[in-house]
Amino acid sequence: MGEKIIPYGRQFIDAEDVQAVVSCLESGWLTTGPAVERFERKVADRVRAGYGVAFSSGSTALMGAVAALGLGPGDEVITTPITFAATANCILNCGAKPVFADVLPDSLLIDPQSVESLVTPATKAIFAVDYAGQPCDYPVLRAIADKNGLTLLSDCCHGLGSEQGGLTPAQQADITIYSFHPVKAITTGEGGMLVSDDAEIAAAAASFRNHGITSDFKKREHSASYVYDIERPGGNYRLSDIHCALGCSQLDKLDFFLRERERIAGIYDEVFSNFSAVAPLRREPGHANHLYVVRVDNAVRDDLFRLMRSGGIMVNVHYLPVHLMTLYRCELGAGEGLCPVAEKAAKEILSLPIFPGLTAEEQNRVVDVLKTGLTQLESGK
Repeated sequence: MGEKIIPYGRQFIDAEDVQAVVSCLESGWLTTGPAVERFERKVADRVRAGYGVAFSSGSTALMGAVAALGLGPGDEVITTPITFAATANCILNCGAKPVFADVLPDSLLIDPQSVESLVTPATKAIFAVDYAGQPCDYPVLRAIADKNGLTLLSDCCHGLGSEQGGLTPAQQADITIYSFHPVKAITTGEGGMLVSDDAEIAAAAASFRNHGITSDFKKREHSASYVYDIERPGGNYRLSDIHCALGCSQLDKLDFFLRERERIAGIYDEVFSNFSAVAPLRREPGHANHLYVVRVDNAVRDDLFRLMRSGGIMVNVHYLPVHLMTLYRCELGAGEGLCPVAEKAAKEILSLPIFPGLTAEEQNRVVDVLKTGLTQLESGK
């Protein structure tokens, strides 16, 4: 048998998590029950937001954000090409137009200067993405949004637990989205959450996730009524009590998870500080370290990717630029040259394994295979 496979990310589940789910199963509430409200409140409190609305995934929470804002045909939303496609897809799916700003070369976060240059009378919002878990330059983005009367949204699916100058992204954006996929900071299995200080946005998002219905069954039960109305399109994007019970238990461990990710990232930083062939992305204090991304020579990146994967190290590439996907080429006429910094970076980046539970032995193996592979490939060029 070969050596054990090391994924780039993995959930951390303990006996407390299992018991939380069992207790939920025994409670009589499997969905739309007290665990959902408890989880929403715990997440909102943790990120210092007024309201939380749980969704079935980070992607559906993104959809809830654009729906709550009423975005549609004729509207433009400025976002980044270095993100999972869901960020741009939610804009396109509501009939609005994603406009791609370039990124900063040292962090791959959205470039505020590029954002400002793309604002038009049709622009309604800026959708920033906290790539890898590092907050964007929210003070500058906030100033651009306020100057132009725009809504500032944060796709913080990588960044639960991150801070910037003592503030969370949720304290700086109008709407912030988190993901609880198994590779994220905490997991609910699948799941996401929209948070905001705006009660109307939260109410609109909650309606959207429940078929656009204006009242939930608890309100109807309280008023002894069966009557409800539908004022907007929506769907079933609810997160169950089972998922939320797991999320509550996981959230209690978030500080531990963040410390572990910072420790692992710090070891990588030290190792690569004396190895010029690898250039880690810039990490600022408050980084959530969802991903640890390095840049290598684009002439050897793909061969290095294959070599490491064949050695059982499941490195990944986050991300191929969204604007170069066929959908966006066809719908928007996008193509090469639109975001040159992002396009260059996408040919050089690798995401290395980082997750709570990654052992020192496993991390040493990642580094050894990476260094050996690079040496071999560079000598063979």
